[in-house]
Amino acid sequence: MISVRRCREVAAWLIPGALLAALPKCPMCLATYIAIGTGLGLSVSTAAYLRIALLALCIAALSYLIARRIWFFAAAKYPSLSSK
Repeated sequence: MISVRRCREVAAWLIPGALLAALPKCPMCLATYIAIGTGLGLSVSTAAYLRIALLALCIAALSYLIARRIWFFAAAKYPSLSSK
């Protein structure tokens, strides 16, 4: 049986990774996808800023998850790191 915690951990890795992989390279494509999906029209400059913000958010989320994973592995290998 899969625990809820394990599902959340998988989703935490999957969502930013999938969003990063599916993020279009050109701002015009992002503006088009948003217009098709929501009906909201965006200018190309707004789509460019939104694309950069999404890119930074995905990289920050994945960096946090990597740092947390490294910290847990280091704490398991060296118990003196986790003692206060």
